[in-house]
Amino acid sequence: MSAAAQAPRKPLMPVREALDFLLAAARPVAEVELVDTLEANGRVLAEDQASKLDVPSADNTQMDGYAVRAADCASGAAALKVAQRIPAGQVGSFLEPGSAARIFTGALIPDGADAVVMQEQCELDGDTVTVKHAPQSGEWIRRRGEDVQAGAVILPAGTRLRSQELGLAASVGLAQLPVRRRLRVAVFFTGDELAMPGEPLKPGAIYNSNRFTLRGLLENFGCEFTDYGIVPDSLQATRDTLREAARDHDLIITSGGVSVGEEDHIKPAVEAEGRLNMWQIAVKPGKPLAFGEVGSAFFLGLPGNPVSSFVTFLLFVRPFLLRLQGVSGDLGPRALQMRADFDWARPDRRNEFLRARINEQGGLELFPNQGSGVLTSTMWADGLIDCPPGQAIARGDLVRFIPFASLQY
Repeated sequence: MSAAAQAPRKPLMPVREALDFLLAAARPVAEVELVDTLEANGRVLAEDQASKLDVPSADNTQMDGYAVRAADCASGAAALKVAQRIPAGQVGSFLEPGSAARIFTGALIPDGADAVVMQEQCELDGDTVTVKHAPQSGEWIRRRGEDVQAGAVILPAGTRLRSQELGLAASVGLAQLPVRRRLRVAVFFTGDELAMPGEPLKPGAIYNSNRFTLRGLLENFGCEFTDYGIVPDSLQATRDTLREAARDHDLIITSGGVSVGEEDHIKPAVEAEGRLNMWQIAVKPGKPLAFGEVGSAFFLGLPGNPVSSFVTFLLFVRPFLLRLQGVSGDLGPRALQMRADFDWARPDRRNEFLRARINEQGGLELFPNQGSGVLTSTMWADGLIDCPPGQAIARGDLVRFIPFASLQY
C-alpha cells in the first residue's frame, strides 16, 4: 500500500466553521447606486437613512369619533355641542369648553381637545352629542413623533429592503435610496448526462433540474446572472468557462463535478485557474461543497445531486450572497424549537439536514425518503431539521427546525 493510500483523511469542516469561513472571506460590492424608493425592493442600503420629520407630524386621532376635553366628559353622560367637523387633511379650530368636534381617522386633534371618544360610545341628536364614556386624557390620540422622531436613523446601512422598509422610507418622505449595485453571478452546470426539458432523453441521461432551481433562487435574491448552461465533462472546457465567467462577475456558482471521480473536473479546474480555499463539509446532504477564487471572482461549487445542491445553496450560498450584497448582522439560519413526531435512530457522523413538515398537531413529521436525489421531498417539506452529528432523535424530542420561508428570499 502506498504512503498516499495510508495517509489519514483530512477531517471534514463542521457546518458552522464553514459558514464562518465563507462570511469572513466575503467582500461586499463597493459600487453604490441611487434608486427610486419604489424600485428598491430587495436591494441593500449603502448608507444610514435618518428621518427629517416626526411621524406622526402632529397629534391625530386613531379612529372616527368626537374630539373632546376629558374634563367635560367626567360624568359619563355629558351632552356637548358639536361645534365643528374635522376630516383627515383639514385643520380644526380651537375647541371651546363644553363643545365637541366630529373627527375622522387621521385628522389632527384641535387645540383645546385632549381625548377622542369613539363614535360607538356617543349618541348624536341634531347638533348635540351625548358622550356615554368618561375618557382619560390622551385616549385614542396618536402623539406627534410616537412612531418616528426627526433625526432618528430609521434604516441602517446593510439593511436588505423589504416591503415594510420601503413603506417606512416613504412615510418620512424618502423618494430615493442609496443602495449597493446588484451582484453579478455566473452559473454553469457540468455533466454529459444532462439534458434540457423538451429534448429527448438518451440512455443514461437526466433532465437538468438544478438549472431551474438555482436560477429561481438567484432571482429571489435579486442577482444579475449569466447562465452558461451545460458545460461538457472535460477539464479544458471547465477551465475555459471558469476563465470567461471570472471576467465580469463577482461570483461563479457551479453544479456538479466537485467530487473525486475521473469525470469530476471542477476541483482541478479551479486549482489551475485560481485557488481552492475550502472543500468538503461535514454536512448531509451536500458534502462536496467547494469554495475558492478565480481571478477577481469568488467561486462556489455545489454538488450535482438536486437535493444536495438545493440545501447547500440555502445553508451556504444564501448567506454568502447576502454578505456580498452588503447585508450586515448574523446571516446564519434562524431555527425554531419544535417537537419531533417521529423517531430517527440512524444518525450520521455529519451534520444532517432532514426534510420535514409541520403537521396539524404542531409537530414535525419526516419525509420517508431522505435521499439526496429525491427532489419531491423539497416540495413536500416546510423546512429542514438541523440534526447534529451522531445525534438520534426520539419522538417527543425538541429539535431545531429551519423553515424554508426564512431561507429562500
